[in-house]
Amino acid sequence: MVTSTALARSAEQHMTEAQRTAGGDQSSVKLVHLSGAEKAAVLLLALGDSYGQPLWEGLDELELREVSQSMAVVGRLSTDVIEGVLIEFIDAVTTNKSLTGGYDATERLLSSVMDGDKVAAIMEEIRGPAGRNMWEKLSNVQENVLASYLKNEYPQTTAVVLSKIRPDHAAKVLSLLPEELSLEVIQRMLKMQSVQKDILDKVEETLRVEFMSNLSTTRRRDSHETMAEIFNNFDRQTEAKFLATLEEDNRESAEKIKALMFTFEDLGKVDATSIQVLLRNADTSKLPIALKGANETVREFFLSNMSTRQSDNIREEMEILGPVRLKDVDEAQMTLVNLAKDLAAKGDMVISKNAGDDEVIY
Repeated sequence: MVTSTALARSAEQHMTEAQRTAGGDQSSVKLVHLSGAEKAAVLLLALGDSYGQPLWEGLDELELREVSQSMAVVGRLSTDVIEGVLIEFIDAVTTNKSLTGGYDATERLLSSVMDGDKVAAIMEEIRGPAGRNMWEKLSNVQENVLASYLKNEYPQTTAVVLSKIRPDHAAKVLSLLPEELSLEVIQRMLKMQSVQKDILDKVEETLRVEFMSNLSTTRRRDSHETMAEIFNNFDRQTEAKFLATLEEDNRESAEKIKALMFTFEDLGKVDATSIQVLLRNADTSKLPIALKGANETVREFFLSNMSTRQSDNIREEMEILGPVRLKDVDEAQMTLVNLAKDLAAKGDMVISKNAGDDEVIY
């Protein structure tokens, strides 16, 4: 495999040759006039067949068409332009200014050095079950699969894991463990104090290496998880329409999707400490709009966890707002839901679809 640094070195080596190639009549085209595709074409011409091959292999079909078209019409360029393109490339890859990673780029790179089955396994492990961190991912692993793994672990490890995942999921997993083990785990969870970060890190690493990597080869992401995330981003009218249609056609799937969704109304079920964390981090301009469209229970829950002054101000702002577009309400509420998910992923708050189920461990 040829690295970007090696390509940079080869570009330097080929610079003189490229300058010689550009001899004779030289166009008036300047470096600043070249598009990204044209610069790529110049670079690949300068690198030649052998050194340019790794770059060609990394291009998708659209990029191949753009670069090839530019290469066909770029014509003869001055040595200054060629040198400028090569220096710009060398500077970029050696300082990492313009390298962008991502799932697609990673998958393309892996595909160039290993067979498809291995690439698929690695990408499935990277993507994993739904969730922004290990504990969210575990909360989306089927309870029987997680229970099957944890029953062979030390009770203390199981206790740590179950204390970090969603309470409703932990309850299902506990009920599937052998009775003697589940009782011991419960006792350890009751006695558990704050868990040291290094211990949590070791547990996470073990789960990632021993559990998630094996899970990725036997389990693809549940389609209901994907659909729940999509439904979470619908406005309420679209969500209601699709859920109603789905309930008529496939009630079981509709119920699974609703169970996996986390909505603004679910914020009314989190503990007081968590909602106060959310309020401290929230954009105050969004609160009156979001609460104006909330039901009375959720609205009062939010207001009761504010200071008297803040709640009075919010009530006053809601009155001043007058009629509010449903689209604006949905946007404000989704902003708060996404903020709650981000804070939960960082461990700053706990979100649950069932009120009073969470014990927070700091």
